[in-house]
Amino acid sequence: MTRIDLMVSIALGVGLAAAVGFRVFLPLLITSIATYGGYIPVSSGFEWLGSPAAIIMLGVAALAEVLAYYIPGVDNLLDTIAAPAALIAGTLVSAAVMADVPPLIKWTAAVIAGGGAAGITQGVTTMIRANSTVLTGGLGNSVVATGELGGAALVSLLALAVPFVALGLVILFCWFAVRTIRRLLRRGPKPEAQGTS
Repeated sequence: MTRIDLMVSIALGVGLAAAVGFRVFLPLLITSIATYGGYIPVSSGFEWLGSPAAIIMLGVAALAEVLAYYIPGVDNLLDTIAAPAALIAGTLVSAAVMADVPPLIKWTAAVIAGGGAAGITQGVTTMIRANSTVLTGGLGNSVVATGELGGAALVSLLALAVPFVALGLVILFCWFAVRTIRRLLRRGPKPEAQGTS
């Protein structure tokens, strides 16, 4: 495997993992379809991902997840479940598409970059939905859900078509997320919440 092939595999894995942070099952479904169609190879042990049964199972799960995020209250509940699921799925999808990558590099990149990208994306979307719930009473959450759905599909397809562009988008998103979190933390507690001692 050449250095370029290695970099493409890692970029593909990280891009798909970041998409998992928006929606857990849709990027897995897109990966499954791409694998079934012979568009991308998968690592040994992940061949099941390209089976018709996997496509059906992931299709049902993706549809249920997408619809559930449009139900007020359920969307916030799903965020608590989706956080650990995104970390696991992000790590697995990264490892799955890093075919022919030495195991040490594959699993290190999958856990740190893949799981990390999925976790950051999921964390930011959870924070945005929580703010939307507070500010709009949940009425604006459908807009957030639509944005997440679009993000999952766009980043997944970009990762398959142009992995380095998807990786660049993921890096930009992570940079924006860190800046936003720092800004929120810098604000600190509001004056009325501080003690008067």
